[in-house]
Amino acid sequence: MVTTPWPLPRVVVAAPASGHGKTTIATGLLAALRRRGHRVSPHKVGPDYIDPGYHALAAGRPGRNLDPWLVGEERIAGLLRHGAAVPSPADIAVVEGVMGLHDGAVGHRGYASTAHVARLVAAPVLLVLDTTAQGRSAAALALGMGAFDPAVRIGGVVLNRVGSPRHESLLRDALAEVGVPVLGAVTRAAEVAAPSRHLGLVPVAERAAESIAVVDALADLVGATVDLDAVLELARSAPPLTAPPWDPVAAVGGPAGSDRPVVAVAGGPAFTFGYAETTELLTAAGGIVVPFDPLRDAALPSGTRAVVVGGGFPEVHVEALAANTGLRADLAAFDGPVVAECAGLLYLGRELDGVPMCGRLDLTARMTGRLTLGYRAAVAAADSVAHAAGDPVRGHEFHRTGTEPGHGELAAWRWDGAAHGFVTGRIHASYLHTHWAGHPRAAQRLVAAATR
Repeated sequence: MVTTPWPLPRVVVAAPASGHGKTTIATGLLAALRRRGHRVSPHKVGPDYIDPGYHALAAGRPGRNLDPWLVGEERIAGLLRHGAAVPSPADIAVVEGVMGLHDGAVGHRGYASTAHVARLVAAPVLLVLDTTAQGRSAAALALGMGAFDPAVRIGGVVLNRVGSPRHESLLRDALAEVGVPVLGAVTRAAEVAAPSRHLGLVPVAERAAESIAVVDALADLVGATVDLDAVLELARSAPPLTAPPWDPVAAVGGPAGSDRPVVAVAGGPAFTFGYAETTELLTAAGGIVVPFDPLRDAALPSGTRAVVVGGGFPEVHVEALAANTGLRADLAAFDGPVVAECAGLLYLGRELDGVPMCGRLDLTARMTGRLTLGYRAAVAAADSVAHAAGDPVRGHEFHRTGTEPGHGELAAWRWDGAAHGFVTGRIHASYLHTHWAGHPRAAQRLVAAATR
């Protein structure tokens, strides 16, 4: 099969470090370009779930992650192309980076960094610089960020937190000396902030009205301070994408059988962490995906034969989750296959911070003062409804809770010489977040298990 190259305009929004304003500029760009009538495809480097929610609100289509660690570098360009084509072809893709431009998986020399992804998708970089207490050195910083990896092309910068017109003039002059175009300047007074929580921004689903207002304000900000025509010109300088689009049907090999079981996927404000490709893969494998909200729905969807409960913030909604006794009882009695990650693990336990949960797993959970965060190279420790024993899987952890016990008699995973998670009956539950585009057999196995 011959793949037709696609001249998709695209740009990666990056920074020298976290906190420079990538999310502000990327989300504002998405919203401002959409206001102009563009069909904008939003993407995020790394495993983060929360930024893509703001991206989706700004762009009007799903925010999608591009993470080589989770899915393999060979899939990145195809996933970008798929995301930019669904539900309809975009005319520009905006990719927000993660951390600093060259920061990736620890000990892997920049693997899964923003620079790595920019190379994989052959996109120019728009560098956001926090210019607080900085003058000519901003030019040296921009020059060094590009020189560190000559395969990454920095096509321009946006100056953020500029103190005054004089400060802006100084910065522009310095960057002109080194040939780096300035495509925008945002003053400190103009900044727009989104509320944060212990794991990052507050998810869109938890503050819908406020989130809309924030995104509108970001569109105003970027529309007034960034040269959108220059950004479009930069994005159009990217070469055609030659990789074939990622295809969920090809990834799973088609439906598991003629039966089409209902797969209930948790959502709503308490369970906002999920990747768009998960439901696409479940559908491609033959499942009928039906969302449900553990805060509001009194029972599982009619005909449910498998359940997926992903991540989120159940600790914030613990009383409301406990009050939904009908759904908790339904899940406690459900004997079909269940896959739970992080928040889902806590929800299936007996209690969270002393408040009753579903009681499907014999564990208790509580908030701790310790943040557990990072990529993991795991191996499936036992056969389950999602994985075969011995399967290598890459994932990430992102939580401030702990469980007692920390793993079951049959663990879900092993990494770093230790057991993690629970496999019991037809349940696979752990703290590990995985991206099923990198491990599509998980969708195949779950749908197949639901038909038995």
